[in-house]
Amino acid sequence: MKLKVASLFTGLGGMDLGITGGFKYLDKEYQKYNFEIAYAMDFDKPTCKIYNDNFNHTCYHQDITKLSANDVPEHDILLGGFPCQSFSVLAQNPPRLGYKDIKGQLFFEMCRILQHHRPRFFVAENVKGILSANKKKAFPLIVKEFEKSGYFVKYQVLNSAHYGVPQKRERVFIVGFKYIQDYNNFEFPKPIMTENFTPLNKVLEPENTIDDKYYFSEKAVAGLKATKNLKTMNKGRAQDINGPSNTVSAHLAKVSLNSTDPVLRINNKYRMYTPREVARIQSFPESFQLTGSKTLNYKALGNAVAPVMMWYLTQEIQKTIEKSIFEKSKSQGSIANNYISHEQLNLSL
Repeated sequence: MKLKVASLFTGLGGMDLGITGGFKYLDKEYQKYNFEIAYAMDFDKPTCKIYNDNFNHTCYHQDITKLSANDVPEHDILLGGFPCQSFSVLAQNPPRLGYKDIKGQLFFEMCRILQHHRPRFFVAENVKGILSANKKKAFPLIVKEFEKSGYFVKYQVLNSAHYGVPQKRERVFIVGFKYIQDYNNFEFPKPIMTENFTPLNKVLEPENTIDDKYYFSEKAVAGLKATKNLKTMNKGRAQDINGPSNTVSAHLAKVSLNSTDPVLRINNKYRMYTPREVARIQSFPESFQLTGSKTLNYKALGNAVAPVMMWYLTQEIQKTIEKSIFEKSKSQGSIANNYISHEQLNLSL
């Protein structure tokens, strides 16, 4: 029987594709896992349409603040790349997590769904900067809220480039466990490469096929040459195509030669990535349809979780489940005593 997944803040479905598996990327087959999506939702209606053009199940256009937990079906694992830009640590004694606007409430909505359904696992994803937010005070409070929701928590920064993705994309993955045995058995995926990373040139379109609209104008290049940015290209934005790309973001639709997003310099000409190139840089398979507008595709792809990165994390979750089943069946009595939930452990302390 397949394990059920509920997906919040789904976006294009990078986490969903990674946890279900069964796709091909750069001539490698990523096997199918024993998970299926029971529910998916996102606030952005156009992004939901792209998702629904690519998956057999439906991503619902929902406002999570108005979503009843009863409308989310029972599930074994909850996914969520919650927005974090609005968190603030209020001047309270003791300090507590607050929010500056409506986006800051969304993390608490994920905790609300966890508290109601009590799935066996959850996986949350966020930018690396969340670790230093509010002078490093916010993240410990986020972890504490997950623990208060009834979970043992582990987290680690993972870099997609270490897993065959042609992009240096560092993200914090937070994994929660209802049972102490699963917590003890889980390890984050070890890098499959620490050098000789997958190069950007493996996913670029032939230059003679690139539409003129992706190239920067002579006026823009002349403006760049008139500044000190020509030498530095603003933190090295002109990409070395023999290595992985810098992180692609939701800002790519507005990229300029004076922004901080990566660009290409090929044959002394500067251009932005095409949406299909961004999809490849993010490790979406060629079969994934980019049915949105150019601007929407850039935004949604830049916000997505790299499916291949999520696939490797899922591999470790599946190993954890298999190991826990084996241990429990091998020594039913002693293991059963250790197979206790977060709440049961708290009650015993």
